[in-house]
Amino acid sequence: MTSTTWLDDVFSTKKPVIAMLHLSALPGDPGYDTKAGIGAIIDRAKAELDALQTGGVDGVMVSNEFSLPYLTKTEPITAITMARIIAELLPQLSVPHGVNVLWDGRASIDLAVATGAQWVREIFTGVYASDFGMWDTNVGEVARYRHRIGGQDVKLLFNIVPESATYMAERSLKSIAETTVFATKPDALCVSGLTAGAPTDTQSLRIVKDAAGAVPVFVNTGVRAANASEQLAIADGAVVGTAFKEGGVFENRADLARVQELMGAVRDFRATL
Repeated sequence: MTSTTWLDDVFSTKKPVIAMLHLSALPGDPGYDTKAGIGAIIDRAKAELDALQTGGVDGVMVSNEFSLPYLTKTEPITAITMARIIAELLPQLSVPHGVNVLWDGRASIDLAVATGAQWVREIFTGVYASDFGMWDTNVGEVARYRHRIGGQDVKLLFNIVPESATYMAERSLKSIAETTVFATKPDALCVSGLTAGAPTDTQSLRIVKDAAGAVPVFVNTGVRAANASEQLAIADGAVVGTAFKEGGVFENRADLARVQELMGAVRDFRATL
């Protein structure tokens, strides 16, 4: 059975906070700036990584967050470009890192293996009606693919309440969490709000935590300095993106002062454990 031991091994702290490093639109994306090119993406990523690490985050997850609108099966250029960017970031990285190629589980695992990432986060289970079309997953295929390419040590964070989507079956969140843990062996579960930066419902978070047993549960959206203690009193860790940005605005860059404020609140909470 998966336990929180792997969190201790990777992060060396209780209630780790993973910061999202949102990459600008990439080649092939509608929003890609062909004039500025990949160099501009790398420059922004390096500056934001510096703010996140200086501010004291426990880990960083690199994602193609600005590849809107997302694909459920990405084009090869996306993961290839992300690998190029992460290679430029690796000398600067001083905390553990993970990756997320939205919304493509296999591409995420490819990228993790290629860049030495320690975890990926994706939609690995369930069938959803989403703003990006129908999500129809195959976790057994993905698990075997991870094994086949040598990714056994890459931890899989399952987002079981995905953003911008609704589970197709008439099942309770408790039931989904219980069967996901039993049948698909996740390394962690992630509970989200409606969109990036949207608050995660505390009741939903508690339902998943109670159903997950020894499997760690991350609050995946909406953590801020003001609610960090409330959310982390339930969850085993947090994934934070928008709250670290200038003005708390999704499109903006990571802001050192905001990172320090939120991580200060987290450290204060940890001191009570």
